[in-house]
Amino acid sequence: MPGSIPEGGRKVRITYSRPDYETLLVVLGGEWSIREGLPSLDGFLEALKRDPPVRRVTFDTRDVRVWDTSLLAFLNGILDHCASTDVQVNQEGLSQGVSRLLQLARAVPEVAEATRNPEENSLLSRIGEHTIKVERSAAEMLAFIGEAFVSSMKVFVGKARFRVSDLMLFIQDCGARALPIVSLISFLVGLILAFVGAIQLRLFGAQIFVADMVAIGMAREMGAMMTAVIMAGRTGAAFAAQLGTMQVNEEIDAFKTLGISPMEFLVVPRMLAL
Repeated sequence: MPGSIPEGGRKVRITYSRPDYETLLVVLGGEWSIREGLPSLDGFLEALKRDPPVRRVTFDTRDVRVWDTSLLAFLNGILDHCASTDVQVNQEGLSQGVSRLLQLARAVPEVAEATRNPEENSLLSRIGEHTIKVERSAAEMLAFIGEAFVSSMKVFVGKARFRVSDLMLFIQDCGARALPIVSLISFLVGLILAFVGAIQLRLFGAQIFVADMVAIGMAREMGAMMTAVIMAGRTGAAFAAQLGTMQVNEEIDAFKTLGISPMEFLVVPRMLAL
């Protein structure tokens, strides 16, 4: 009763044979990887159902080249089924590593009460949890704003600790380096505004005012708004990514260890540059 199961370009070989009337030999081979999924136990169950009845199961894993927990899960499923059907299992054909891990996995049986299905909270409970999260987020935001304000005030009294070279670099990022993208987006928005406005003003014979509309609209309203949006999306996102990377790399913790305020050294120069 041979079976060859292809798994994602590899082959997990599973063969069932009967060396005698009461013994089922499970021969395993190939490369076993949890990434490719687990083979089904249908072939094993079908082999058990055939006459004469199987009283003992043995293994042969000499042809297994690579294995991980997928092999253990497959063997554990066989052991569970054999235990429920009073079929003896001989594990002498398993490698020493596989046998030890199986014994370790089955040393403590799973407690049925240990696995609990998550209960769906009521609407009132979900509203309460969301309210608590909003309250905590608001408190953290207010604390950050207050700390940033206090640190910014230290700049005017000359007590803020940051490097002027960093401030100049941030000003360059927010100014000269952001000018091309700001100019391009503003030009495109002005072009769209002129096109849409010309169509509407043509109905009243006032096409001559298209230039005035674009100039005044871009200078007074759209220009400032588009610049703010682009600066927030480009420079603000870049600053957030830099600070997030420093937090992950524990650089901010290093500043605190050295007695340097991260708010003054990292946040204030970026705020002044913006």
